[in-house]
Amino acid sequence: MKVLVVGSGGREHALVWKLSQSNSVSGIYCSPGNGGISAIADCVGIDADDIEGLLAFAKKEKIDFTVVGPEAPLVSGIVDIFEKEGLHIFGPVSQGAKLEGSKAFSKNFMRKHGIPTAEFQIFDNSDEAADYIRGKKYPLVVKADGLAAGKGVFVCSSAAEAEEAAGLIMKKGIFGKAGREIVVEECLKGEEASILAFCDGNTIMPMDSSQDHKRIFDGDKGPNTGGMGAYSPAPVITGNLMKVIDEKILQRTIRGLKKEGIKYKGVIYAGIMVTDKGPMVLEYNVRFGDPETQPLLMRMKTDLMEVIKTVSAGDLNKIKLEWDDRAAVCVVMASGGYPGKYDKGFEVTGLEKAGSINDVFVFHAGTRRKDGRILTSGGRVLGVTALGNNIEKAVEKAYGAAGLIKFDGVFFRKDIGHKALAK
Repeated sequence: MKVLVVGSGGREHALVWKLSQSNSVSGIYCSPGNGGISAIADCVGIDADDIEGLLAFAKKEKIDFTVVGPEAPLVSGIVDIFEKEGLHIFGPVSQGAKLEGSKAFSKNFMRKHGIPTAEFQIFDNSDEAADYIRGKKYPLVVKADGLAAGKGVFVCSSAAEAEEAAGLIMKKGIFGKAGREIVVEECLKGEEASILAFCDGNTIMPMDSSQDHKRIFDGDKGPNTGGMGAYSPAPVITGNLMKVIDEKILQRTIRGLKKEGIKYKGVIYAGIMVTDKGPMVLEYNVRFGDPETQPLLMRMKTDLMEVIKTVSAGDLNKIKLEWDDRAAVCVVMASGGYPGKYDKGFEVTGLEKAGSINDVFVFHAGTRRKDGRILTSGGRVLGVTALGNNIEKAVEKAYGAAGLIKFDGVFFRKDIGHKALAK
C-alpha cells in the first residue's frame, strides 16, 4: 500500500515511523514533512491545508490511504472531499471535526449528551461576556471558540484578567475568526490526562493513557504551548478510573455522535481532568495528539496500518490493541523564545549520537534538511522519546539523549514525567 501522511510535526514523524514498520505499507509520502521525516519518507511540497493540492497528488500517485495529522484540514473538510472522490482517508468528516473546531459546539454537545464537563456559558458579545465575568468566582477559564494552535485558552485569577482575555480574543482579534465567540467556564481542579481512542463510527477503543505538559516552564508555569513533553502510561489513570472514563465519557461520546447522525471515524482525543467529583472533559481533539503520539506509538505493538484499515472498514471490534509494558517519555526541545517569537535556521548537532542509544528515537517537529545538515525551522524542534522499564528509567534515558543534542537557543523543560514519579 502507498500511504500519504499529511502534516509536518513530531506527531507526523511518529506516524510515518510507525507506518513504515507495517508489512502492508510499500511506500510512504509526507506532505509537507520535515527534515527528519525525509529520511524515511518522500516529502512532498504541498501544505497541509492545501486540500485541492493534496487531492490532486493522491490521485496522481494512486495513494491507497491518506492519514491526516493536524486538525485544520480535518475541520476544513479534507475527509469529506477525499471520500467524495472515492479515496480512502483516515480521520473524521468535517461535522465530527467540529468537536475540536468549535469549543461552543463541543461544550453544547457534552451538555446535551450527559458527558461530564465544567459549567460554562458561550458569548458572541464582549460586553455581555464582561458582565458575566464580573459576577463569577475565580479562577475562571476563557477560551476562543475556534482553532488557535493550542494557545487560545486563558486561565484567569481575577475578573480583570478574564475581561482582558475576552477583550484580546473578541475586540483585538488576536486569533482572528477563531475568536468571534468565546467560552467562559469554571476552572476545574485536579490532574490532567490524555485519553486517545480509535473510533469506527460504532465502536470506540481507547489507547493506553498518557499525559501532556502544556505550559512552557517547569512546574507548569508560563503560557500554554502546543506541548512541551508527554509520557505514557499516566499513573493517575488507574484501571478503575479508566472504566469510568470509558462508560461515562467515551461510550456517551460515540452514542451522542450517532444520535447526531455523525459517522465518526478516526481518532478522538478527550483531554481529561481527574477531579474530586470524578473525570471531566476539558476539551476534545479529533486527531492524534502532539506530543502524546510519540510515546504512545513507541509503546504500541499492534500494526498501526492494520488498525487504520479496520477503522475504515468499520471492523474495529475485531482487533485487539497490544502495548509494550514499558513506559515511554517524550521531551520536547524548543527554540528559545517559543511560544513567542523565535529565530530559525540554526544547525542541530548530536542527533546521530542521541539516536544511537537503545530504545531512543528522536522525532523531528520543526526542522528542515539543507546540504546534508539539519536546521531548526519551528518553535518545537524535536521530541526526544525513550522507552524504559518504568517512568523513572524512561525519563533518565530521554534526558540523557536530549543532553547530547545542541542548537543555538535550545530550551526544554527539566520536569517532564515528574508528576508520575511523585506517585
